[in-house]
Amino acid sequence: MRGSCRYSDLLEGLPGIATNLLADRLRGLEERGVVARDTQARYCLTAWGQELGEPVNAIARWAAPLMAAPMADDAFRSSWLALPVAVIFEGTDPRRPRLTVEVRTGEAPVTIESRNGQVHVVPGPAVSPDLVLTGPPDGIIDLLMGALDHTSAVSRGCHYRR
Repeated sequence: MRGSCRYSDLLEGLPGIATNLLADRLRGLEERGVVARDTQARYCLTAWGQELGEPVNAIARWAAPLMAAPMADDAFRSSWLALPVAVIFEGTDPRRPRLTVEVRTGEAPVTIESRNGQVHVVPGPAVSPDLVLTGPPDGIIDLLMGALDHTSAVSRGCHYRR
């Protein structure tokens, strides 16, 4: 849902998936017109495939309570924050301030940007963040949802600095 990806990106983002299973699934999605390959052989959603955004966000909202207590062996990738951020900060709200937050959780930092009332996750560290947020994935998500106050966030291992 976040743009074009190389096969290796998809493989990295799906811990534990067998390479033959991923290749079979991608082939099937390509044959059915859900994904296509661009000029650099990266996979991207077709216009029809992009229509999955709304149902995927609806499923994410529905499943949020199931994610409250992650299992000890659950995998997490920083880029996965894009989906909960899209659900939490859905749509455009002109009252949202311009803000850049670097989030350090998972294997690599990501940046949450609020611009023109829309919120997006961008891979990599921020050049000049307004806030740096560090902590475990479930604590970060709860903090973004507004489910934690400062004291609770710190007790869950979340820290932030301006």
